[in-house]
Formats: sequence, structure tokens, C-alpha cells
Amino acid sequence: MTSKTATRRPEPLTSTDYLKQVLTARVYDVAVESHLDPARSLSRRLHNKIFLKREDQQPVFSFKLRGAYNKMAHLSPEQLKAGVICASAGNHAQGVALSGHKLGARAVIVMPTTTPQVKVDAVKALGGEVVLAGDSYSDAYDHAVGLQAKQGLTFIHPFDDPLVIAGQGTIGMEILRQHQGPLHAVFVAIGGGGLISGVGAYIKAIRPEVKVIGVQMRDSDAMAQSVGAGKHVQLADVGLFADGTAVKRVGDETFRVASQVVDEFITVDTDAVCAAIKDVFIDTRGIVEPSGAMAVAAVKQYVTAHKTKGESYVAILSGANMNFDRLRFVAERAEVGEEREALFAVTIPEERGSFRRFLEVIGNLPAGPRNVTEFNYRISDAAKAGQAHVFVGLTTAGKGESPRIAAAFEKAGFGAVDLTHNDLAKEHVRYMVGGRSHFAKDERLLRFVFPERPGALMKFLSLMRPSWNISLFNYRHEGADHGHILVGMQVPKADDAAFKRFLGELGYPWAEETDNPAYRLFLQGH
Repeated sequence: MTSKTATRRPEPLTSTDYLKQVLTARVYDVAVESHLDPARSLSRRLHNKIFLKREDQQPVFSFKLRGAYNKMAHLSPEQLKAGVICASAGNHAQGVALSGHKLGARAVIVMPTTTPQVKVDAVKALGGEVVLAGDSYSDAYDHAVGLQAKQGLTFIHPFDDPLVIAGQGTIGMEILRQHQGPLHAVFVAIGGGGLISGVGAYIKAIRPEVKVIGVQMRDSDAMAQSVGAGKHVQLADVGLFADGTAVKRVGDETFRVASQVVDEFITVDTDAVCAAIKDVFIDTRGIVEPSGAMAVAAVKQYVTAHKTKGESYVAILSGANMNFDRLRFVAERAEVGEEREALFAVTIPEERGSFRRFLEVIGNLPAGPRNVTEFNYRISDAAKAGQAHVFVGLTTAGKGESPRIAAAFEKAGFGAVDLTHNDLAKEHVRYMVGGRSHFAKDERLLRFVFPERPGALMKFLSLMRPSWNISLFNYRHEGADHGHILVGMQVPKADDAAFKRFLGELGYPWAEETDNPAYRLFLQGH
């Protein structure tokens, strides 16, 4: 009689296993125990005690080196001699490069060809061997897998590995050691899920009463959707503002662990994150990247929703690898994120004295006078009907005022549309008011996200039908890896099917804005 021994998959790690892994993790050869600093200004405003876990203080300005080093420190001498490889365009790349330098291992970092040169140079400066391949992370990942097999390298995953998770979990260990008093919740940004899995596993093993709250961008919430559905949900597209957490599919192990340890998910938007970056700067004089500020944005949202007072919260500032050029965009949107500025489209009579009467209404608003931050107007066909459309920005004293201001305009006889939360208005129309044209017939308005690389626009133009005319084009460089483009295209109704094929073949994220009220009021020809 013969017997066959089946290959068994390793049993999943238990909470006790992860506790041991975190306690024995090797991270402090390269990482520092980051400060847990009180955010005094933010605490006063929110009437709760807010603490900031300063992972922006790490040598590579991000928590990522903890997990990367812990994984690599557990490799055999033979594996280290052969070298390691990863695919990354951001913080994980720097963590692997620094860890390789410390351990004397060759570190190959595959990065997309679209990676900004500043990030490529940073990895090289840490001793990483950079290979540029493909236009996206997925392309770089596929290339890295191929190199791994050919060269016998060990792949260092950015999040879906128990040793990486345990390395990130040392942050949770430090938090509980540094703050031994009452602690109600810890807020953690989620990309692939390595950080929240490690931090959550440790906190729940030691102090299960402390809430672990996961934070995701509204356009990159793969973990929240997956846990809600009880199975993996892969996103078709992800937002690119908080690129450190822009993950379409979370890991298998991180999904399993997060499903057990996360008490609640909160999603935040771009404006809230910009405001949070400003909040962090006010309290620390440090500038964190968008992903690094997500936890602070979620704390503010949580306090507003639950109306808490006197509680203690920790927000993990996960990184500070911010492109300097992006600060302009952050500064512009921070005021809107705090709702310190409100935007309106207001219709006033095209007659003498109407502007003065409108300004008098602004000076006598119920909550007090407001400064005008923006005022745009250009005569158009509406003048024939005795109307003028103006784009107005006003300062506010806090959140929730814009609907009341719009109501005050209506009461005074001025038609008003609240555009405070209208992305098209905030990103483009505010700079283009008065762009109507009698010649823009069959115009369709679309927002695109173009990769910032040579040839991106040429690809767009080469795929267009020669009979389609570009009637509007707006772009402002914001220092990000991708640019936001507003395009008006004259496409006859009969070409709808061909236009859909064009959008699919182009492959750039897009949204049609032809029915957006901001477009209809200020840009669309009649």
C-alpha cells in the first residue's frame, strides 16, 4: 500500500501569532520610535484630545521601511546574497532600498516610466538599483515578477506579507506604550491594508476596547467595499491625489486581518485631506503628503458625526513625501475643505444698480458680512433676457454655511446655485467664466485624468476622429503624476457609438460633465 502526502497550505496566523510577530519584529536597525505629539490647536477646535503619530519623522519620511526591513531581516543569508526586488513608485521603494543598503543586499526597484525623477533619484541615493518599466504600477509589477524568476531574487511585497504586516504593527505597539491613559480610537489610512492590519492586530490583542478606524479616499475604497461585501472587490479605477493609498485590490492576508480588527471605515475627499494637511502644518510646522493626512481628516469627520467631546484619538501621519509643486493645489483647496470659502453661481438682473444691490445683500447676510474671495462675470446671451450670471466666492465662518447663504440670495431675489461641493466648478470653471461660444455646436464637456508623460496628448489627438473638433481645453499643472484636463469636443449625436469606442480605446479615466450646472451656466453655448 502506498500513501500520498498532500501539500498543505500554512494555517493563517492567529491574533496571538501576530502579537508575537510584532513583539519580535526587527525594525529599529533602520526605523526610529516616532513621536506621539499632541495636536493642541486641533484639539481645542474639536474639543477632544488629538494625538499625531509622527511616521513622517522616519529616515525615508514614511512608515514603509518598518515592514520592508522586518521582511528582509528574516531572509536567509543565501537570499540576501541573491538580492531582493520590489515594484513601487513611492514610499515602499525607498524602504526596500534603505533596508537593502543596511543589510548589504542588492535591492532592485522596478518603477513605472511615469515616476517623477525626484522619486527615482531618492531611491538611487539610498542604494537602490532602479529599473524603469511600463506606464503603470501593474506594468512595473509584471516586469518585477519576470526579473525575480530570471535572477533568483526575493520579492518584497508592499503589504500582503505577514512579516511586512508585523513590521508595520510596531507602530501600534509604540502608540500603546506612549499613551497609556484613556484612548478611544486610532485612525489609520488604508491602501493595500498592511498598516491597518498590523496596527489593528496588535491593538486588538492588547486593548480590544480601543476602536481601530480605517480611512480611505472616496475614490480608492477597495478595502471598505471588500469588507462590506465579504469578498474581494477590485476597483476599475482609483483616485490619484492620495497616490500612497491608490490601490485597486487589497491583499488576501490584509483583507482577512482587516475584516477581523477594523471597527469602522470612514471615507474622505480631496478637499478634506487638503484641509487636514493645513491642520497638521499649524500644529507641527510639518507638511505631510495627502495619504499622510487622511487620518486627521477622518478624525474631524468622526467628531462631527458623533458629536464627541473629551475623548482621546490618535491619527497616524503615515508619510511626508510631498511634491513641492502640489502645495499650490493643496493651499487652494484647503479653504474649501474647511468650508472657509463658499462658491456660488448667482443670477442677477442685467440692469443698473443690480451689482450694488447684490453686494449690499452680501454685506447684510444673516450670519454677518462676508469677504468676497472671487467674482467673475462676462456678458453673454443671457443679457438679452435681462440676466447676468456671476461666479462668486465668499469667506465663511465654518462648515454648513453655504446653503444658508444661497437661501439668503434667493430671498433677496437673486437666483443662486451652491457650487461649494462641485468639483468641476472648483477645478476649472472658476478660471474660465465667460467662455460661451455660438460656434461650439454639439459640444460635449469631459474631464480627463492624463498621465504626466510625453505623448499623452498626442495619443488623445491621434485617436480622435478628424471630424471632431476640440472646442475647449483647460489644464493646470499641479505637480502630481497625473493632470486634470477639461475638454470640450464637438461630437454630433450620430457619432455617439464611435465616441464611446474612442473613450474606451483611450483608456484614461474620464467623466462627462455636459449636464453639470456649472458648465451650463458659464460655458455652454446656446
